[in-house]
Amino acid sequence: MALSTSSVITLHVNGEKYTLPVDHRTTLLDALRERLDLTGTKKGCDQGQCGACTVLVDGRRTVACLQFAVAAEGRDVTTIEGVADGDRLHPVQQAFLDLDGYQCGYCTPGQICSAIGVLAEHAAGWPSAATGDVRPEAGPPPLNAEEIRERMSGNLCRCAAYASIVDAVARAAGARTAVRPDAGPNAEEAAA
Repeated sequence: MALSTSSVITLHVNGEKYTLPVDHRTTLLDALRERLDLTGTKKGCDQGQCGACTVLVDGRRTVACLQFAVAAEGRDVTTIEGVADGDRLHPVQQAFLDLDGYQCGYCTPGQICSAIGVLAEHAAGWPSAATGDVRPEAGPPPLNAEEIRERMSGNLCRCAAYASIVDAVARAAGARTAVRPDAGPNAEEAAA
């Protein structure tokens, strides 16, 4: 008796419920883009190295090209299309817009989803490779530029908008970090 190579699954994406048949080898990325027409999530390397396909699964960052759609069944998936609150941008989206945290925009959806995950991880006290003192009693490290760069290192940007991305994540976090003088029209407000 041959085993089935497909299933009917239910995905919870951006607050909506979708039931669809999928081949077991279908990635979450392909299910989102090809089956649900949620094309904000981008296909970059298709090998989990660039971060362009980053989405949030149960609030945690996930590269959708490496996760099978069947593994996301019943979990809450948030794509770039679902991070805003109606017409009100998420604070990370607004900071990217205000501080030019994008150039061509291709990596921006993954960068924004990753940044939202970074802020949640930091708020939960998770250390990074850049964290000096990882003892729980030390509390969360300051979310300075070094911490942000390390935590966002899984997301690549061919246009090299990294300095603006760091500034945008810092602004969204409410962190008081030095902002580059050329960081955009509202740079002084971000540093205040």
